[in-house]
Amino acid sequence: MGKLTTLLFSIMFFIGTDTFLISPLIPTLQQLFDIPTQYSGWMVGAYALGYAIFALIAGPLSDGWDRKKVMFYGMIAFSISTILCGFATGFWSMFLFRLLAGISAAFTSPQIWASIPVLFPASKNAKVFGIVMAGLAAAQAFGIPIGGLLASTHWSYPFYVIGACSLVVSIFIYIAMPAMKPSQEQRTRLPILKRYIPLLTSRIARRAFLGHFMFNCGFMAAFSFIGKWMTDRFDLSVEQVGYVMFFLGIGNLVGSFGGPYLVQRFNRFNTLVGGFLLATACFIAVPFLPSVAAFDGVYFFIFLNMGIAFPLIMGQLTSLNPTIRGTISSLGNSIMYAATTIGSWIAGLIYATFNGFVAVAIFAALCFVVAIFYFVTSGILTNQSELKKKLAS
Repeated sequence: MGKLTTLLFSIMFFIGTDTFLISPLIPTLQQLFDIPTQYSGWMVGAYALGYAIFALIAGPLSDGWDRKKVMFYGMIAFSISTILCGFATGFWSMFLFRLLAGISAAFTSPQIWASIPVLFPASKNAKVFGIVMAGLAAAQAFGIPIGGLLASTHWSYPFYVIGACSLVVSIFIYIAMPAMKPSQEQRTRLPILKRYIPLLTSRIARRAFLGHFMFNCGFMAAFSFIGKWMTDRFDLSVEQVGYVMFFLGIGNLVGSFGGPYLVQRFNRFNTLVGGFLLATACFIAVPFLPSVAAFDGVYFFIFLNMGIAFPLIMGQLTSLNPTIRGTISSLGNSIMYAATTIGSWIAGLIYATFNGFVAVAIFAALCFVVAIFYFVTSGILTNQSELKKKLAS
């Protein structure tokens, strides 16, 4: 169990590092490639766009394939695409390579969430979900600052290192991961679009996925421009932004490990809604804080909430029906990256057009309020029987 958990953690760590790496590099790449602020968010959005589109296809397809093979080949393609980012010569070449990296991750990452209920006993699922989510948190706490330090020497070095490490991880997938071949029921697959019909026709599912979208749209809109705002407001270097990201990532890491205990004590509903209300208040306060230290202290709670909320939401969604876990996981991840694409694009527009990060933070706060509404009215936090019946039919 420990070996597989470590491997899944490592996959999410390197995918997470690559996902968030562009954020602290935006000021450097914007100057290097002569990119206007309103378009700079697309360097984040390109990865998310490729992921969002192809995850919708990858999920249903992977439900009928050996998940180990999908994970292995996806990770190899991811490592190559990431290395190519270091050879980018301008905005469009970077856009292309980030798009390819996102497409590769779309085949790899959902397999992790879908594999956990297969590889581990039900009593261990919540704990493993939290540990794997901690891989993303650790990427923010350690991967992004390390990337920032490498980028202080040359902007391309982080892409080379992450790509090479991802290639090593793919070898361990081939050696250590057991085969996860589909059952006969899963091999007899419905057409891709028909697999989404039970989700689209369920009121609970629609509202839960809308809440998932708004949550990620708000968080990623603000996250994409943290580095630029700290550079503009406090005149920080890429290396200094990396240190700030390290501290914030610790919050995400703490939330990932501590989330299951909070849920056990306060239940799913109180944990998610209470965390979202706290994060909304933090977003409103952040643009008006007078120092980097004050920013770190307040934004820490936003990252703490992310670490608690994401595995809680994904765990609820992916446990609904064992025969379409890949489809549900991919839809959840696709929505997350679609939200990242739209959120980073909107953030770039309003950052350049309105009052900088103030407008971005208000937008993020509004997204969290809407997310609370959809999660509460969906009933997914209190009653999933209706959705399970629809998905089983």
